[in-house]
Amino acid sequence: MNHDQTLQDRVAERYAGLSGQLQKAADYVLANPLEIVSRSLRSISMESKVSPATFSRLARALGFESFEEMKDLSRRSVGAQVLSLSEKAEQLRSGKGTGQSILHLQSQACIANIEEFVAQADETRLIQAATLMRQAPQVLLLGALASTGIAEYMAYLAHYFAPNWQLAGRMGASLGSRIATLRPGDVVFIVTKSPFAQRAVVAAKQAREGGAEVILVTDTYKCPAFAHATHGFVVPSESPQFFSSYVVTVVLIETLIAMIVADSEADATAAIQRVEAKNQELGEYWSE
Repeated sequence: MNHDQTLQDRVAERYAGLSGQLQKAADYVLANPLEIVSRSLRSISMESKVSPATFSRLARALGFESFEEMKDLSRRSVGAQVLSLSEKAEQLRSGKGTGQSILHLQSQACIANIEEFVAQADETRLIQAATLMRQAPQVLLLGALASTGIAEYMAYLAHYFAPNWQLAGRMGASLGSRIATLRPGDVVFIVTKSPFAQRAVVAAKQAREGGAEVILVTDTYKCPAFAHATHGFVVPSESPQFFSSYVVTVVLIETLIAMIVADSEADATAAIQRVEAKNQELGEYWSE
């Protein structure tokens, strides 16, 4: 087998010999590459009205060991080439004197990222993720390397109304000890961007093996944690600076938090009121 072949190449070679149902599955795979790499087989099956077994047979007919192997090839073909941080820094340095200020370039990039996200976002998938987190017995938040602060911000918001949400690897507990407590129905929410954090990828794998739902936020379908995610979101992160922009990531997180609170019982409002009152008693807020 030629390992340099694309998924499109393999389908083209074998399409005529496929049954009608396998051709239908192949048509869907080629027409919806982003869905294939970002959604679970069950979700793909429901959307395409093609059974999971048919997709598995298609993978074998195309020479793959499994559907996941076919999905991995699709992921590699979809993913964009990622420049190193130093290469992006050199592009930024060499671009000085172009006549446009860095403030203009950065703000325009952020606005364009938000507009792209809003235009392409599947609100049904956002609602599904929010519902999972709202109903989960336990939610574990993980953001490593540059994404650490993003997870901390989300945990800060959540602790106003959701005492069962925990920040992974902090507050005196190891990441392993948190993952070990996960059970089916629990949710792990992971944010990782290129260059991907090793612990985030491994945590996604271990959480999924433990039966937890894994919600992943990243900036490319090449992210290896996608292989273990049950719900994946790729957010636009283009930026003239040397690192990925987190503007849309914050928009996504704040949207999910708002959806969760909006659909919660009245006790969520009461919980927020109690936290506000305690903060006032402790003198956490500035007052004249």
